[in-house]
Amino acid sequence: MYFNDVHILWYFLTILIGGIVGQATDYISKSFIDEKKILSKVNIKEYLRVCIPNYILIFTTATLYTALLYVFGTTKLIDFIRFAILIPMLIIAFIVDYKIQIIPNRLNLTMFEVGLVFTFILGITNINMATNLLLGMLAGGGIFLVIALLGGLIAGKEAMGFGDVKLMGALGLFFGLNSTILISVLAFLLGAIIGIILIIAKKNKANNYIPFGPFIVMATIIKIFVPFNVLFTILMKIFSLGLY
Repeated sequence: MYFNDVHILWYFLTILIGGIVGQATDYISKSFIDEKKILSKVNIKEYLRVCIPNYILIFTTATLYTALLYVFGTTKLIDFIRFAILIPMLIIAFIVDYKIQIIPNRLNLTMFEVGLVFTFILGITNINMATNLLLGMLAGGGIFLVIALLGGLIAGKEAMGFGDVKLMGALGLFFGLNSTILISVLAFLLGAIIGIILIIAKKNKANNYIPFGPFIVMATIIKIFVPFNVLFTILMKIFSLGLY
């Protein structure tokens, strides 16, 4: 039995792997938050001893992995693999930044390293694609670096963490120039909308710091599954008030 030209057994295997990765994501997130060594046998044994299944992360990761298989199938294996590696790192960035307002350098560096590997692999057959991915890295890091510096000068305090700058630079290696700019715009739009909702709901004061990493993560995951042209059209309609 096939579903979107992929045998259903592949979906069951993907769900199983996604669930395992989801639980591993829980362990890595807690290790970053508690500043523990991730690859320490002692820490792993301690985690497994008191481990409670994180059903939210298990379900979320399994669902995203299944969606990846549906969208990319087996014909775009490179895309499936690189996004399957990226998604748990994005989830970890979301959790850690939300809880302690920081995106660990080690996490950003790992994303950057993985992005460089896939840039090299794709560049072997298509140098233009590799060039586009490198431009995405420069654009993502550059845009957010300018915003961080200008925000600090204007507001007199940190407007955006440098972890966000590094995160966007690393993500540029996965998405290229145009998609990285699109992710940036979408992240700011999501941040504005959710920030206003929180203020109206009195869940957050206007001058309180809201970590921006989760908005970058949400925008990135949306971009993975929504085609560029569709997302671009939606954003243009929003910013042009339907005139586009």
